[in-house]
Amino acid sequence: MLRPRQTFGKYKIQRRIAEGGFADVYRARDTIEGINVALKIPHRGVLVREAFDDVLREVRLTSKLDHPNVLQIKNAEYIEKQLVVVYPLGEETLADRMSKRLSFDRAMHYTQQLLDAVSFAHGKSVAHCDIKPENIILFPNGVLKLADFGIAKIAARTLSASGSGTVGYVAPEQALGRPSLRSDVFSLGLVIYEMITNHLPEWPFEWPPPGYDRLRRKAHADLIEWLKRALSVNTRKRHANAVEMAKAFKRIKRKAGRRATTRRAKRASTDGPSQWRLVRIKTFKRLFGRALDAVHACGKCGGPVSERMTTCPWCGQRLKTFRGETKYPARCRECKRGMKLDWAYCPHEYGPAQGPRSERTYTDRRYTTTCTKPSCKGALMPFMKYCPWCRSRVQRRWKIEGSNDKCPSCGWGVLKDFWRHCPWCGRKLGK
Repeated sequence: MLRPRQTFGKYKIQRRIAEGGFADVYRARDTIEGINVALKIPHRGVLVREAFDDVLREVRLTSKLDHPNVLQIKNAEYIEKQLVVVYPLGEETLADRMSKRLSFDRAMHYTQQLLDAVSFAHGKSVAHCDIKPENIILFPNGVLKLADFGIAKIAARTLSASGSGTVGYVAPEQALGRPSLRSDVFSLGLVIYEMITNHLPEWPFEWPPPGYDRLRRKAHADLIEWLKRALSVNTRKRHANAVEMAKAFKRIKRKAGRRATTRRAKRASTDGPSQWRLVRIKTFKRLFGRALDAVHACGKCGGPVSERMTTCPWCGQRLKTFRGETKYPARCRECKRGMKLDWAYCPHEYGPAQGPRSERTYTDRRYTTTCTKPSCKGALMPFMKYCPWCRSRVQRRWKIEGSNDKCPSCGWGVLKDFWRHCPWCGRKLGK
């Protein structure tokens, strides 16, 4: 590890700005040219001696990728028997930028540049193999440059462990040692999805992933379908490469945001059943939306639903797995609904113990009653099916404040003026 103010060749080290399994990156001053640069220095022992020639060939290959959105190599040399690759110094990485608010238009601006960079490389049959926010460098005036072309591929051949790429952004087939240009398409989809929603989809990459509600609010349906194709686990359903992916994005770019949909909606007719449904939903949100925490949308009909519902009350779609944003610090491993860290069981389905995940006990103003089991008496929140402390079935018939309607099957509160199905047991309600 190099130290600040240390002289290393003609460079004066300022500080380390990134570290990884393959190399560290330092901010340094070129004492001859008088400019700040980034030094990428592979860890000693990561590359076997015989592999240095391969690394040099990859450096030469990268130097031929002359594109405004590809981070060019300024120099590559040996300093004190250590390989050093020198790059222009950017302002920050995309990972740093995503820690702050990122507008949809800015995300689309970065998406276009990222697609331009990868499609240029794919046009020359060069795969990146490690597309992630940390390898995307931002420069002044909103310019984006993709770094580390080919380096990850060489590292994968010389590391003792199998597989390559960064956990979280690697395509499933690449994790199994079968990377292709379609693997880069998958990684691109993950980065773009995270830019728009601030959520990173995780294995098993079932659709819709977490953050889908935010995606629906911001993106046009065509852009959502474009991302869904990129994130398909089945490689044959993805774009063959970034060239095809970029062409498809060009066709939908002008209507990528929800604003285009809004303009069409304003020109539409103001009568008919669809408008009546919108009126019902708007009234429901005003009267009951906050009390039921119905801030999510059904993936099938778009009707407002809450995390606690296991059936969409508007269309009857089974909500076995929750894909929205949760207000809880943890999730159930089975249904993906939120859990508190001190709960032992999921309150929405009868499953095995999953906690507690903390030794602390937390208070919560959402608790309204207690478990009826004498040996438990644990605190309960409305519409829990099972006690999160002892897993016993909750005997209470939960009601909705402001309504006397009850489901004829489970006896829990419903809203017959708005819903067609009971959101707790799924039974179809009468008119």
